[in-house]
Amino acid sequence: MSHTCFYVLDQERAKRFYADKLGFEVRADVRMGDAFEGAGEGFRWLTVSPPDQPDVEIILADAAMGNDEATAAQIRALVAKGAMGTGVLETDDVQKSYEELSARGVVFIQEPEQRPYGVEALLRDDSGNWFSLVQRTAGGPA
Repeated sequence: MSHTCFYVLDQERAKRFYADKLGFEVRADVRMGDAFEGAGEGFRWLTVSPPDQPDVEIILADAAMGNDEATAAQIRALVAKGAMGTGVLETDDVQKSYEELSARGVVFIQEPEQRPYGVEALLRDDSGNWFSLVQRTAGGPA
């Protein structure tokens, strides 16, 4: 997989969150023309990646990209209420990452807790998407 999509409520705010708070690198930030159906006057192609994973890009997409307005409104409502868990971020030390990210203003909805597979904390991005932050137990399930 080379790309995956996270819907965000405000692309500029999301760019700052992922780059400044999570430490991701911006890979692309360009305006696309109106040649794509449903794009209206065009759309913004904005991607980020964790610095140690340059081959995987996360598209920080506006809900209107490729969707009609009714669908985009439904997506925005789901994102805003936190109904869309987007994935798992892995770290070698959840407690340390939790403290560093908290100091940068990242909102955690669950502090680090021991689980059968390791230590896990839950965080939200600035749009409402939530992530699991995990430190796997050696030899535990992937």
